[in-house]
Amino acid sequence: MESVARGGTRWKRFAIVMVPSVAATAAIGVGLAQGALAASFAVSGQEFKVRAGYLEGKGFSQYGGVVNAYAEPEGDETIGRPVMVSTFKSATIEDMCQSVVTKVPLLGTFTLQLKAGYGDKSVTAKNLYLDITELKGDATFTEIDIGIAAKHTDDGNGVGKGPAVKNEIQPNGFAQQADEAVLTEVEQRAWATTAGTFTLGGLDMKIKKGSGPGVECF
Repeated sequence: MESVARGGTRWKRFAIVMVPSVAATAAIGVGLAQGALAASFAVSGQEFKVRAGYLEGKGFSQYGGVVNAYAEPEGDETIGRPVMVSTFKSATIEDMCQSVVTKVPLLGTFTLQLKAGYGDKSVTAKNLYLDITELKGDATFTEIDIGIAAKHTDDGNGVGKGPAVKNEIQPNGFAQQADEAVLTEVEQRAWATTAGTFTLGGLDMKIKKGSGPGVECF
């Protein structure tokens, strides 16, 4: 397995990676559920889906960025992908689902689906980064400040109220920040989800045959 920049993980066999990989061993899965490990969810050469029934985040910032991805799953050439980078210093999530579809040679199409935070369980994250291309849902911001990226950049190490920047901010691009953001019934397409620490209450990972409604998150 060969890794590159955040949002550009190369994967030659099954096209899905979590670092450390919760699919690798049951012990790592338990570690993630207990919040003991940093984690990221990235796909080579394609977007994946994320759904959340409720997300409450503190220290929110959003700005334009570019992530690297391979042009083809087996290719060597990397290409830039424009994304909206949404970040939170801390977040609590309920009813979270992440899914990615891949084609396995000789076996067909499969979907890896990760769910957590259902029922009386919740997901918590610190220094959460979402590299997204599309987002739908309802949002409420507290003490919001909107402007160009340069206005919010703090010596290149952060965007105002959010955590430290992990990929380059587009010069004079759009940016916003808020003390708090509450999002409900969120559906998004993303290139990467990264957190310093994930606590995944009620973690449930499955590989399902096929794709589409009822198999993917939405």
